[in-house]
Amino acid sequence: MSGALQAVFQNQRSFGGGVTSTVEYLVVAGGGGGGRDNAGGGGAGGYRTATGFAVSSGSAITVTVGSGGVGSTGSMGNNGSNSVFSSITSTGGGGGGDGDSTPGNSGGSGGGGSYSGGGGNAGGAASPSGQGNAGGQGGTTNIPGGGGGGAGAVGATGNGTSNGGVGLQSSITGTSTYYAGGGGGTKRTSSPGQGGLGGGGAGAAGVLGGSEAVAGTANTGGGGGGGAGSGTPSANGANGGSGVVIIRYADSFDAAASTTGSPTITVASGYRVYKWTSSGTITF
Repeated sequence: MSGALQAVFQNQRSFGGGVTSTVEYLVVAGGGGGGRDNAGGGGAGGYRTATGFAVSSGSAITVTVGSGGVGSTGSMGNNGSNSVFSSITSTGGGGGGDGDSTPGNSGGSGGGGSYSGGGGNAGGAASPSGQGNAGGQGGTTNIPGGGGGGAGAVGATGNGTSNGGVGLQSSITGTSTYYAGGGGGTKRTSSPGQGGLGGGGAGAAGVLGGSEAVAGTANTGGGGGGGAGSGTPSANGANGGSGVVIIRYADSFDAAASTTGSPTITVASGYRVYKWTSSGTITF
């Protein structure tokens, strides 16, 4: 190889290389499980995203993907588990209220409240604030539960549609996708609450031979649907969907030195994208 060609080759190899110092992230926690028996839908997992997050080279960065909360078989729906990237923690969604007597749990987004003839039980709060929205209040007629809160909107009330709150869209993978939708609440009609866009599961229809509650979609942080009362195949609440952790940075920088947890790695549209659906690490 001539000296001139060798110089061009070396410049091509070194252009834009090195280790990135910042990344963009999306961290979505596990969605809450639906309550049992005239119940509220589970709240969506907390949703956090930002650009310009500083990372350092040489040390493994923790990645935790939160599991969805278990739907109730006799009490409140369980909260989802937190998802973590480095110092960023998204809080698991709140479980739905159940049994005609309980409010929704607080969480990244709050769970929907259960039915009550005295005004409906309250939806759970979004706590800490900034990761989602509150669950809807339970209703007073047709044995309805409130919808779980979503990242983009509060859950609907039981005296309304009982729908779960809509999630939020992200294009971090290169495709615009909704995450963190709330689970729908139950209704003792043929039209229960629908899950919010972003993986929320529908509530149960409480008519004789009606439908069962639907689980939140895996790796979206969607809340599980609330279970109905007698007359359904099962009165149990449905499980929340597991969370997800995704990061990206310009593909002019080198690939990570190592990863664990088997993330999906893609290079497209000028970015390196790492998507974890199970817990692991990344080292730059």
